[in-house]
Amino acid sequence: MEIEYKNNKLQKICTLAHVAVKEHGQEMADKIHQRIDEIEASESVEDMIRFRIGRCHALSQNRRGQYAMDLVHPYRLIFTKKEGQIQVVKIIEIDDYH
Repeated sequence: MEIEYKNNKLQKICTLAHVAVKEHGQEMADKIHQRIDEIEASESVEDMIRFRIGRCHALSQNRRGQYAMDLVHPYRLIFTKKEGQIQVVKIIEIDDYH
């Protein structure tokens, strides 16, 4: 799949290892980049959910239409599917939404 990002800061965290390490530490940076690689290698969000890649799951309530993948507990990589395009996701945040 193709990946877009909500903003430049988030894109740098997800694509540049040294920026991710500076912002979140080594363990979290490794997990973020692992999840980005998994998204890029997947055919669709539905496949990631079906095969439990990164424990990908749909969110509900006020986050309806968003999906999450596990990072270092309790953080999640949160993204949406781009409307009208099955194979494009938009990374919107790294957050502990619990």
